[in-house]
Amino acid sequence: MAAIRPLTRIARLCSSVCRNYYLISNRISQRRGIASCIDPALGLTDEQKEFQKVAFDFAANEMAPHMAEWDQKEIFPVETMRKAAQLGFGGIYVQPDVGGSGLSRLDTSVIFEALSTGCVSTTAYISIHNMCAWMIDTFGSKENREKFCPDLCSMKTFASYCLTEPGSGSDAASLLTSAQRKGDHYILNGSKAFISGGGDTDIYVVMCRTGGRGPKGISCLVVEKGTPGLSFGKKEKKVGWNSQPTRAVIFEDCAVPVNNRLGEEGQGFNIAMKGLNGGRINTASCFLGAAHASVQLARDHLLVRKQFGETLSNSQFLQFKLAEMATRLVASRLLVREAATALQENRPDAVSLCSMAKLFATDECFNICNQALQMHGGYGYLKDYAVQQFVRDRVHQILEGTNEVMRMIISRDLLTES
Repeated sequence: MAAIRPLTRIARLCSSVCRNYYLISNRISQRRGIASCIDPALGLTDEQKEFQKVAFDFAANEMAPHMAEWDQKEIFPVETMRKAAQLGFGGIYVQPDVGGSGLSRLDTSVIFEALSTGCVSTTAYISIHNMCAWMIDTFGSKENREKFCPDLCSMKTFASYCLTEPGSGSDAASLLTSAQRKGDHYILNGSKAFISGGGDTDIYVVMCRTGGRGPKGISCLVVEKGTPGLSFGKKEKKVGWNSQPTRAVIFEDCAVPVNNRLGEEGQGFNIAMKGLNGGRINTASCFLGAAHASVQLARDHLLVRKQFGETLSNSQFLQFKLAEMATRLVASRLLVREAATALQENRPDAVSLCSMAKLFATDECFNICNQALQMHGGYGYLKDYAVQQFVRDRVHQILEGTNEVMRMIISRDLLTES
């Protein structure tokens, strides 16, 4: 699909698409109107509103009806994601000449927030896939871009990001997976842990050590599924994020062509961090969608649930709680969108803002989802109700750099003399 045009064209062709958004529930029905104070379309351009509507409609019709089943049966919804790719969501910020949509980081945030109202776990994988495609597009050779990006953008093939290791999580620069060059190949040995899509995906963007200790000894290789020496661990059993498989990725004398390297030797850590800056915006955006849906679910529950002869919406305590949830949601959204703009413009405050957005939004959005579950009482603890799944899909506070590491990045920036 080419650039922004498919998104815009599809949006304009969707004359039958209802202008209202949808509630996430087991019975998909047209949601009540969104209160203007939390409307995610506020401040967007007309074009952004168009593809936001397409994303919301796709979330409501193609994702939300299956969200619980994907979670409970641990289904990786390949065909649904390929439908999303037909709308331009497989390579949202990849350049058009290799099949991407060529959109901005803010546009991307808007899309991921909307898609996540249908299924956070699936959207989060799509965001990781997009990050990998962008890394190949940005740092790969012309040959790599033309070889890998078109199929990634159409989601004919799927990608995984491989940085974390069993012994190096937050301290990513200490990774041990080695790649020794022998002729026109690197011989890769080591393992990666907690890899989203591991075993089910086709392309692995791998950070490995080609030099000495520390970040300057790290390079980035693209490893294709089926390469001899590449294998996978058992599928992990997780609290949430169950629509995407997670496995260890193992390399045993795995021969990878030198041509599959992104950038130069020693640039891998820098490439990984640049990918993660965008990844932090993406994961925060995904949790924004969960929080937005949870506020809607909580509001509707308060309006219909009766206790002591009146609806819960008449309780001032719960009114105030709902007001706090809405305020946290909007504050999080504004910070995420500001960080996305800073990253797009390559501003000097971009790294810190991405860290702030990820820290603040994921913490606050978890609190919103958790409070929404509490408002549902015992019903919120049942898997028949979507709100519990939004709570369980809380791993956004951990991945793409834990929120404790986000605090380190922000404080380091504050304490560094200019």
